[in-house]
Amino acid sequence: VLENQDLPDSIKPQKVEFHSLNFNTTLHWQPGWAREAREALYFVQYKVYGQSLWQNKDECWGISSHVCDLTHETSDIQEPYYSRVRAALAGVYSNWSLSCRFIPWRETVIGPPMVTVVHSNKSVTVKLQAPRSPYKRKRGSKIPMTNYYDLLYQVFIINNLLDEQHRVLVYEGKDKVIKIQDLRPGVSYCIVAKMYMPVLDHSSAYSSRQCTLL
Repeated sequence: VLENQDLPDSIKPQKVEFHSLNFNTTLHWQPGWAREAREALYFVQYKVYGQSLWQNKDECWGISSHVCDLTHETSDIQEPYYSRVRAALAGVYSNWSLSCRFIPWRETVIGPPMVTVVHSNKSVTVKLQAPRSPYKRKRGSKIPMTNYYDLLYQVFIINNLLDEQHRVLVYEGKDKVIKIQDLRPGVSYCIVAKMYMPVLDHSSAYSSRQCTLL
């Protein structure tokens, strides 16, 4: 068993990091190096950069999990935030472990669009829906990520007769419904799409493929 003076260091949380997808933001950390650290409880605080007072996150106060949801606390997406975590075990508290600075608008990862494909004999109509943020309009619908950024849809077609990995960009822009014409009947085509953000030169991952046989 560890000497009690070593315990605070050995249970101190490691690698405190924000993870964020479409402004759904969670804080993650790893337990300290001691074997006993698996039994520790964790306490999370957060603040906006420049504030002197740390706020407790009540739902993450004395938890055994290594994840804390801070979506609501980081909803002012242009602000820089910090968070910190400490561990407690057998009445002994570690020092706080600090995250890096986190600015949601700069650092959230944009997810791919939803893609629906409808085909006729020589064309494919692609319907696109931007990913949604967790934040809601007054009527209750979730606000799309296109409200926060100047985003473009990029649509790619994969002709399954050719190389599977060969994606051809057939559209880039803001239209939510596009038509791809002059395709060959009897051929299977797959569509994938991405969100592209020119201002930060970021792309989302590809959407799942939607395939159709003309």
